[in-house]
Amino acid sequence: MRREKYGILLLLLALCVGPSVVGWAEGSAGTIQGTITDESGAILPGVTVTLTHEETGETRNAVTNDRGLYRFLGLASGTYTLVAELSGFSSYRREGIEMRSGTAGRVDIVLQLASVAETVTVTGETPLIDSRSSASTYTFSSSSSRNSTRSRSKSKPSSVPSPLIEPIDWVPPPSRSFNTEAYDLITDNPFRSVLDHPLSTFAVDVDRASYANVRRFLSSYQLPPKDAVRIEELINYFDYDYPDPEGDAPFSVSFEQMECPWKSDHELVRIGLEGREIAVGARPPTNLVFLLDVSGSMEAENKLPLVKRSMKMLTAQLGSSDQIAIVVYAGASGLALDSTPGSRKDDILGALDRLEAGGSTNGGEGIQLAYAVAERQFIEGGVNRVILATDGDFNVGVTNRGDLVRLIKEKARKKIFLSILGFGMDNYKDATLEELAGKGNGNYAYIDGFPEARKVLVREMSGTLVTIAKDVKIQVEMNPARVKAYRLIGYENRLLAKEDFNDDRKDAGEIGAGHRVTALYELVPEGAEQNLPSVDELRYQRPVALQEAASSKELMTVKLRYKEPEGDTSRLLSFVLFDEEVSRPSRDFQFASAVAAFGMILRESPFRGDADWDRVKKLARSGVGPDPNGYRREFLDLVDLAREVSSLGKGQE
Repeated sequence: MRREKYGILLLLLALCVGPSVVGWAEGSAGTIQGTITDESGAILPGVTVTLTHEETGETRNAVTNDRGLYRFLGLASGTYTLVAELSGFSSYRREGIEMRSGTAGRVDIVLQLASVAETVTVTGETPLIDSRSSASTYTFSSSSSRNSTRSRSKSKPSSVPSPLIEPIDWVPPPSRSFNTEAYDLITDNPFRSVLDHPLSTFAVDVDRASYANVRRFLSSYQLPPKDAVRIEELINYFDYDYPDPEGDAPFSVSFEQMECPWKSDHELVRIGLEGREIAVGARPPTNLVFLLDVSGSMEAENKLPLVKRSMKMLTAQLGSSDQIAIVVYAGASGLALDSTPGSRKDDILGALDRLEAGGSTNGGEGIQLAYAVAERQFIEGGVNRVILATDGDFNVGVTNRGDLVRLIKEKARKKIFLSILGFGMDNYKDATLEELAGKGNGNYAYIDGFPEARKVLVREMSGTLVTIAKDVKIQVEMNPARVKAYRLIGYENRLLAKEDFNDDRKDAGEIGAGHRVTALYELVPEGAEQNLPSVDELRYQRPVALQEAASSKELMTVKLRYKEPEGDTSRLLSFVLFDEEVSRPSRDFQFASAVAAFGMILRESPFRGDADWDRVKKLARSGVGPDPNGYRREFLDLVDLAREVSSLGKGQE
């Protein structure tokens, strides 16, 4: 809702520019935004922008989208330092940016090889955006001369408040097609009758690619395609405070129950897994092969240049017991660097610096060469992994997905796992990359900027590289005396047949060191109204009688199967959750439920109930907690951005 004081202003704007006019999210918090270009005026996507509150030290991160735009929402009053970084350009730093409640500051930056020029505009109230775009530019402007706009050097950092509200007209960005991006169809899991379907079985998933990809779309002022929104990956993007594992098990299992936030007569149950941490000095030696796409489709700044920066960052974490090889592929595949000890960083960094994009994409042959190098340097008892960095646009060579899947599964059986880092936009092949990573006993991440690369390859390096349990499956049995129906939220492409749970030949998900896995079930209590699909009464069978345990307070039994990283036989764990009244859910549970509701709104799920942006924001704000890395506060900004973008109706199907 917008404040009443904007009512007349918005009406006038609507008369001037039509129904496309929108406002920023309501609130007294401030906003800093801007565009980043080079000296020629060309937009620069993929620039990492860091904003630090000088008094509190709180840090926020953003990455410019494909139109060179960045933005920070919900800023508290105070003084800020802004830093912009992009490979090949001088870093830009500006201190002393003053932000007052309700103001909107603008810092448009020109990155240069040796110096930086910039313009700052600050208005006394939150304005509307003016985004007049062409094929090569994306700029802001105001038609009024009363806006206070002044060029300032780096030596005089300050913001210039204007005493007047100066509206800026919204001109929609040019329509852009994402038709060349490929996503597998997702159909929301329906409610299942417990009497007819007492078992729910799925493979664990610790991928987080969908969250970063959704963030990329929203930062580009586009709603993501519905099939790009995998709710379990949104939920699992965040860390939660689960108990440490005990005994020999590689992970702990915990539960929590509360009233469903978007359907008050339903219950919500959270299942949480916490993987065992591995100390830095205890990490086994690694045999890594960087498989890097250097085809022509990777020329953009947020593709190969970002790939090179990401791989350099990972290289910095490795030591003399680790070894790195670099395989590249385009029209043909080649060995850019043979296996080299991690201590010889100059050789590795030099090989990365020499890479350039060009040619078509022979992804199949590149994977074959990378696996051959990994096999030759195989470390018994160590980490043997191929790390593929690509936009997934395989267009020549051995590209049949069936052949690639068979190759990757074969190498996974030989203990050489595959991790995939996705980059870029427009021709991004999400469906292919997700499937290949799953079959390769690896993980899949989408890198939309340098902060995400740091998260995946530095903060979560052990989980990215070291597998502590493979083929992890979960099977939940509901008590029909207490649960009438249930729905698993997300994991649509990870569902398994009930018979697959005990079949060790069936592939499932992997858990890395320190990884956390969260699954949510929405339950319909016995006695609550729920319209479920029905069938005619059976002629040859009668309903099965309930066991004695059904009369207990047991809500559900949760069983897990997993294999050791080097093993082929699964182990079984079993737990019981009791139906109990919960006075107040934890902050983690509130936040996870907010992320789930966020995903359901983006997917336009038929099961989203009363979920709306206000409810999501309230739940998420209640669950932010300490948030040392700022990821949850960033989510609050993303909710505001999603609200704004959805009001434009610019989503892509």
